[in-house]
Amino acid sequence: MVAAGRLVGLGIDVVDIPRLAGMLGRRPSMRTRLFTSQERQYAESMATPAITYAGRFAAKEALMKSLGVGLGAVGWWDVEVLRCDGGRPRLVISGRAAALAVSLGVAGWQLSISHTDTVASAVVAALS
Repeated sequence: MVAAGRLVGLGIDVVDIPRLAGMLGRRPSMRTRLFTSQERQYAESMATPAITYAGRFAAKEALMKSLGVGLGAVGWWDVEVLRCDGGRPRLVISGRAAALAVSLGVAGWQLSISHTDTVASAVVAALS
């Protein structure tokens, strides 16, 4: 959901793509633990899936930071990064992340993901 309004929280995260690629290579089960089926399907359709995974991982962590919490406060599947028809990323939240967002008065999100060959970053604004 996207809304204009008061800034409730802001989060940013940066992920080292080669490091994440190595972790996913050593432990393939991490893909299913960290990413939803739609996220995995999209990433695996790309020429370099690790770049897409890193961007989504950064977005999930940035969302947690925008809510003022750290790892473990919400489930990885509680935050899903999908694409709008025009290609813009969007957040879909559920479970503990949605409950926390409601308790903080969050009505919408803004998300930006960027990457180079070695680093992916994401910024999430939680809006009332």
